[in-house]
Amino acid sequence: MNFPVTRLAAALSLAFAFASPSFAHNFDTVVVTASRMPQREADVIADTTVIHADEIARSGAGSVADVLRRQRGIEITRNGSAGAATSVFLRGANSNGVVVLLDGVRIGSSTSGVAAWNAVPLGAIERIEIVYGPLSTLYGADAIGGVIQIFTRKGDGAPTVSGSAGVGSNATRKLDASVYGVGGPFRYAFSAGHEESDGFSATRPGAFGFNPDEDGYRRRNANGQLSYTVAPGTEIGAQFLHSDLRAQYDSGSAAYDVHNEQDLNTAALYASHQFTPNWRSTVQYAASSDKLGSFTSAAASGASQIDTRQDELSWQNTIALGPDTLQLLYSHRKEEVESSATAALSRTRITNSYAAAYSAKRGKHLLDLSARHDRSVYGNKNTGAAGYGYDFGQGWRATASVGSSFRAPTFNELYYPGYGLPTNRPEKGRNREAGLRYDAGSVQFDASYFHNRLTDMIVSATPCPGRTGSCAYNVNQAKLEGLTVAAQTRVGSVNLRGSVDWQDPKDETTGKQLARRAKKHAGIQADSSWGRVKAGAELQLSGERFDDAANQRRLGGYGLLNLYTSWQFTPDVSLLLRLDNVADKQYELARNYGSSGRTWFAGLRYGIR
Repeated sequence: MNFPVTRLAAALSLAFAFASPSFAHNFDTVVVTASRMPQREADVIADTTVIHADEIARSGAGSVADVLRRQRGIEITRNGSAGAATSVFLRGANSNGVVVLLDGVRIGSSTSGVAAWNAVPLGAIERIEIVYGPLSTLYGADAIGGVIQIFTRKGDGAPTVSGSAGVGSNATRKLDASVYGVGGPFRYAFSAGHEESDGFSATRPGAFGFNPDEDGYRRRNANGQLSYTVAPGTEIGAQFLHSDLRAQYDSGSAAYDVHNEQDLNTAALYASHQFTPNWRSTVQYAASSDKLGSFTSAAASGASQIDTRQDELSWQNTIALGPDTLQLLYSHRKEEVESSATAALSRTRITNSYAAAYSAKRGKHLLDLSARHDRSVYGNKNTGAAGYGYDFGQGWRATASVGSSFRAPTFNELYYPGYGLPTNRPEKGRNREAGLRYDAGSVQFDASYFHNRLTDMIVSATPCPGRTGSCAYNVNQAKLEGLTVAAQTRVGSVNLRGSVDWQDPKDETTGKQLARRAKKHAGIQADSSWGRVKAGAELQLSGERFDDAANQRRLGGYGLLNLYTSWQFTPDVSLLLRLDNVADKQYELARNYGSSGRTWFAGLRYGIR
């Protein structure tokens, strides 16, 4: 992919005027995901974005995916409203090439390889960390495009009660409440929420299975964390999350309420001990389950169920060696699938992993090295990564990194009758990237170039070896290349932010653009405050995409304007008003599936940080 000098210059000029909604770097911010340990953002080499609780609350969004789609480097597709099946693309990588963690617990379906984004409750989230680029050395299989980790609220300070309630378009109504704090050696946080919407038709006229009814959803959730400080340097704790989603969709039947029922559950127990002043060891057992039932008629034959369960035992040792840090990790992960559709999918897969990572800081120099070995039924995989950063002073810093990654074949790609091949191998990725950052307080700038080449890409191939028709098969190669430029500044009392992504997500075997990914997308935001009132505007832009691998079905580009305002009329109580898609733009995220027109949301918040 070539970037002409004039285009790059224009990008830099635009970036200094605007930046993505979450772009602003706070180098005192502590991030965890980039290195599996708490680290100041100033010491992180990997390209990282943190979305904080205030932005999540201000978004008035119906789902986590709606928050993510406003970030640089991210695109989504969805088959209808906020409760519908959703895919997230990170730096052009397939949705099954992104690892998703919820408080350190891996979530996702082992049959599709995709996380249940539509089931993750938005009201429980405190912050989201996005790390761009391959992280297989730290997180194993599937971390080709990056890692997205969702953190729920932690307990701190005096006991506090908070909550929010809101209503909006399509008869949307939301309610959630939390209690959190510290009491002696105990730290706790618990929350619960309920959300419903009548939605809109999941499909458009002319689509297969079209039914002009409204397709709504209902999502309920509860989550909690509890930890106990046994002694200085020693802590034990537990956490859980439960979310159940009921979402309607279209299948052509007007006589029956066609819908999915999905349960997402996570739980973890951990113990952490400081053996010596420079050695901390943490053991964690984590479990997650993704249960999806589809109901197309009242008859038993009209129901199907696919359940995934993942259990992981991990042991992480963090050792300080003067100014450097050495991490040693062991992980044992077990995936289990039960399917009512076909017994061929009811299987178990075990993966054992060993990893080491070394981080060093010497004056103006930063260095990261990591390596990992994964052993499973798909074979042994070795991955490695190296990153370097240099601080030029006066706010300028440059980074460069290389890394390998892989994606394990899903159970569908291995075993689904008439589609899977047990001989399928993991996809492999090799990435190189370079970045430039600038922070002068009032002006911040970030540019990242990446080139990620994938081999043994699994696609639906025809002919299929040993059988007629098509199947999942390792036949293609792909290239994920791009440039992201983002910045922010302040003009008078107005904060201006924005980002631009140029990318070339390309199937090199066919020469076609990867489905549902644009070559250009951008985000712009402006906001200002007047005493207790804050108001802002967002503009989301996307170029054209194709709905299919053959690039025959074009999805047009679009621009969406969103407006919001908030009023903090007491220290603890605030009112949020939001208007999305102000121009009532008609657009598609997926061919023949509905998307929301102009919508509004009003919410009242109490005690939310």
